[in-house]
Amino acid sequence: MNISFQNKWPSLHNSLGFVRAYGRFTRFNLSILRWFLTGGSIWLRWRLLAPQLLSVGVASIPVIGITGAFIGMILALETFVQFEALGLQGTMGSIINVSVVKQIGPVLAAVMVAGRVGGALTAELGTMRVTEQLDAMRAMATDPIAYLVIPRVIACAVMTPILTIYSNMLGVFGGYAFTVLLNDVPADDYWSYTAAFVSWYEPSVGLFKALFFGLSIGIICCYKGFTCRPGAAGVGKATTQAFVASFLCIIIINLILAKFLNSLYELINPYPAGLPF
Repeated sequence: MNISFQNKWPSLHNSLGFVRAYGRFTRFNLSILRWFLTGGSIWLRWRLLAPQLLSVGVASIPVIGITGAFIGMILALETFVQFEALGLQGTMGSIINVSVVKQIGPVLAAVMVAGRVGGALTAELGTMRVTEQLDAMRAMATDPIAYLVIPRVIACAVMTPILTIYSNMLGVFGGYAFTVLLNDVPADDYWSYTAAFVSWYEPSVGLFKALFFGLSIGIICCYKGFTCRPGAAGVGKATTQAFVASFLCIIIINLILAKFLNSLYELINPYPAGLPF
């Protein structure tokens, strides 16, 4: 009967499947929210949170640092020729550092967290589901949401902005190294234009975005692990889906928050940054 329904109304069947999946994801998020609001300090226990902070944050520092530094250098490399042709190479600090701290740094840090950490979270929780460890926790009156999901979501939300700071610092240094040290652009010009165009707002926007990026990565990857199909193939497929969904969510959130925060900034400060009025 079910096969006949799928064959006769494939579009309706797919739509119903999407609605069911959306309902399961919504219920999963509501469970997380319930534990945040009513779970007390159970998910703040250091023995639960510390390993996740170490895995998400400290272990990600090398790859985040290397990525940030090289992205800063690549951005400087690609813009130097055009700026030099216009005689504006001294102003490169403004465009490089605004781009790094406001857009590129947070997005790249989040993507690296999704790839390095998100896949591991999904595979770990997916393996626990396949081997029925989650069912065993429920049989012992232990909610796996509280003990497994909440610490991982918190770790992603806390460490992604911190890793973004690290990525921004290395990106700024990479742009400085290529522009000033390798191409003899005056350091005073580089930093003076940076100071004129990078205020408290640009880094704050990047960190605010990174917080939402981390939350989305933690929630999506944990959900995919909790709902993966049986077997090694199911875990592998869930891991791939978790990274793809996290990446798309990062891009969508970045667009929405960029538009919202830019509009908010224009209301607060109607004059362009760097102008003397």
